[in-house]
Amino acid sequence: MSPRGRLTPQAPLAPLVWFKTGGAAQWLFEPADADDLADYLRTLAPNVPVMALGLGSNLIVRDGGVPGVVVRLGKSFAGVRAVDAVTLDCGGGASGVLVSSSARDQGIAGLEFLRSIPGTVGGFVRMNGGAYGREVRDVLVDCNVVLRSGEAVTLSCADLGYAYRHSDLAEGAIVVAARFRGVPGEPAAIQAEMDRIAAAREASQPLRTRTGGSTFKNPPGHKAWELVDRAGCRGLALGGAQVSEKHTNFLINTGDATSAEIEALGELVRDKVRAMNGVDLQWEIKRVGNQASG
Repeated sequence: MSPRGRLTPQAPLAPLVWFKTGGAAQWLFEPADADDLADYLRTLAPNVPVMALGLGSNLIVRDGGVPGVVVRLGKSFAGVRAVDAVTLDCGGGASGVLVSSSARDQGIAGLEFLRSIPGTVGGFVRMNGGAYGREVRDVLVDCNVVLRSGEAVTLSCADLGYAYRHSDLAEGAIVVAARFRGVPGEPAAIQAEMDRIAAAREASQPLRTRTGGSTFKNPPGHKAWELVDRAGCRGLALGGAQVSEKHTNFLINTGDATSAEIEALGELVRDKVRAMNGVDLQWEIKRVGNQASG
């Protein structure tokens, strides 16, 4: 049985990711709905790798492309609706901006921080995304997941084994929906908090560049950007890749960078921080696919 969604061979991924670099997906699958995704994965050979692609913000796609199947959740997964006075049911393809705005419209406070996470529900549920003192595990009730086997399951927040920017969600599993719970609030006050967060991001982060968001996790007791700055890496460049002058935990593509240059610059920064501060920075940005051959 053929999938009802769109299946594209050798699909370029660079236009779909924030860095605007990288190779093609062997296959790009945009399922019609969750059942279509489950049916497709059930019939796919078990040794074929599968990964989800959201807004492509926290991602380096290597120049040799991504083997297997990249799943991108489209408009049918982007809905948000109220379940009750404090709970939203959100599709895995809904953006953080849409979720937080919908919460405001329903008078649900506590989800404002999602406004600042540049990704979709599927991505920030997987990585326990967070900002401004809050993270997904503070607001997640449960989520619907299609496992690599094609089995559809519902997992509670406790099932996900959350830690800082980490979950125990299995490789190839795709979050297709999630429920978030806040508290009652006044829409005007919620909007004011969202405006405060938006202004803080605009002032401190290079939002209008080709970037991947926060590059490294904050080590215990440290801020990654301070360690990078202390190691003398502000503005450091390698080919077309550069450490942002505005926020040193952001790497940027100045125009003609390759993914290899961006990743190599990140490793150079890690080396310099380790030498200067004795701290081993861990990547927050996910790096996927193969290096270019030759």
